[in-house]
Amino acid sequence: MIIMGIDPGFAITGYGVVKYEGNKFSPVKYGTVTTKAEVPFAQRLMQLNREICALIEMYKPDAVAVEELFFNKNIKTAITAAHGRGISLAAAAGCGVEVFEYTPLQVKQAVVGYGRADKVQVQQMVKAILNLDEIPRPDDAADALAIAICHAHSHRLSQMDYR
Repeated sequence: MIIMGIDPGFAITGYGVVKYEGNKFSPVKYGTVTTKAEVPFAQRLMQLNREICALIEMYKPDAVAVEELFFNKNIKTAITAAHGRGISLAAAAGCGVEVFEYTPLQVKQAVVGYGRADKVQVQQMVKAILNLDEIPRPDDAADALAIAICHAHSHRLSQMDYR
């Protein structure tokens, strides 16, 4: 199974593509899609959509997992990030890929085993799970890989027969 994780944003959207077979992970590709502040708002949204669609076409994931937003302080930041999240969801759905959503707590629980883990703990586990030499950079890409790992674990559990 090929899974694309997306850490949605507006200026920076992280993506991570992993292969999950037989309870083993392999990193495929990770990075960020960035938009420039001087570009008009609508054009930035269009660019984000185009680039996410291009990544989906290139890597042909079986599923796209997108992190739900959690903001408790800056509403303006939340609103701009929500635009990026909406574009990410629409791009994946428009490409015909099944979309799944996970809260930050679910991602931390699936990757670290503790829902209140800090960013460094999540990054260290992503590095270990994917057998990487170093923590993926930038942080947005590492977060996207964590979201993909979360989906693999959640999908595996949903496929188990508990009878």
